[in-house]
Amino acid sequence: MAIDPRHILAGILTLAMFAMLGNMIKKDHFDSFDDGIRSDVHFSVLKVDSALPSKINGPWEETKQELKPCWKSPSIKVGPESNGYITLSLKSGPEFHMPQIAVAVVIARHLGATLVLPDIRSGELGQKRDFEEYYDLDKFYSSLLGVVDITREIPADVASENPTVVKVPNQVSEDFLVKNIDPIFKTNRYLRLAISYPSTNMKLEVKQNDDVESTTCLAMFRSLELKQEIREVVDQVVENLRALSNRSDGKFIAVDLKGELLEKKACQEVGASGRKNCYNGYEIGQFLKKIGFDTETTIYITQTWWHENAKALKDIFPRTFTKDDVLPDDQKTKFLRSQNVELEKLLDFEVCSQSDVFVPSMPGMFYGSVTGRRIGSGRTQILIPANFLASYGQASDHVSAYVSEKKHLAYFCFC
Repeated sequence: MAIDPRHILAGILTLAMFAMLGNMIKKDHFDSFDDGIRSDVHFSVLKVDSALPSKINGPWEETKQELKPCWKSPSIKVGPESNGYITLSLKSGPEFHMPQIAVAVVIARHLGATLVLPDIRSGELGQKRDFEEYYDLDKFYSSLLGVVDITREIPADVASENPTVVKVPNQVSEDFLVKNIDPIFKTNRYLRLAISYPSTNMKLEVKQNDDVESTTCLAMFRSLELKQEIREVVDQVVENLRALSNRSDGKFIAVDLKGELLEKKACQEVGASGRKNCYNGYEIGQFLKKIGFDTETTIYITQTWWHENAKALKDIFPRTFTKDDVLPDDQKTKFLRSQNVELEKLLDFEVCSQSDVFVPSMPGMFYGSVTGRRIGSGRTQILIPANFLASYGQASDHVSAYVSEKKHLAYFCFC
């Protein structure tokens, strides 16, 4: 029996149609499901899939015990007239601003002098910026009300004179003030503070009386808050990181990793413990992996742009993000391309203070000041890498001595 060519053609077309339909179904099912989120995404248009597969595990702390301030409120000690004026500039980022403002408030209070609202020197050229460009001015005034008198402007007759520049350490005692500051203030009641750092260790290095201790705690941990518009950007970045971390219940790690600084340091072993004085991206990645963090864990790094050190970490933990990856699109010019490095520092400081885990790559003021903020909020999972070739043990074996041995001065302020 002859076969009608039209039947053959219809059969071929039917098979082709089923093949196309199958490919469409297959493409829709797999291509629309993306378990990995690229680092070049734009958060203004990002949609995070809420139907991701199994949760990932890690040695996260289960509970957060927020401590309460345990310092006594400083007694009201402001007279009707100023006994002189204390000036200073806040420099080198928020990690230095905290101890700088604390020392200035303690000295002004001790002398009965008026603290002049500090300016902020930003960047290598020391660009002068107003305090309220970064910090909440009302909060600063209200937190120190009755503790020290604050003014924005120095009277013209005082401003026409040159202040006496006084070098002071970042921690001061009553004895230091009596022996070193009082004699100078008797001859010139207009002082400018130059704060030095004999050590960047944040242990309580000098014995303080109750008034100095309570004033230090108040000024360091309660007087400086970001202005609202900057705080909102920080909140958005943290929210974006938590959205990227929905497989770990919104938990993420912040790593203080700055490749340029690490290149200038010789990361050497210290003693026989296998610990080093700094760690690169590869070592931190190996450390986090070996103590039990899944390689799909979300990590924020303080490195602004991609660097070899950061890429070494990203090779191990693909969900590693920089500021450029997680900042809202409409804020990138302001925070990353305006030459205003202070904004980058503030963002890093706040994100590292709010992350679920913090890993410093080197010692210093950033590590110490972030740790102080985290102690007060109960975020004490601060992990220090050991030699990356060593046996790691549990994550709890690597908690910062600031926390495990309560060495940080914040433990004098919170309990």
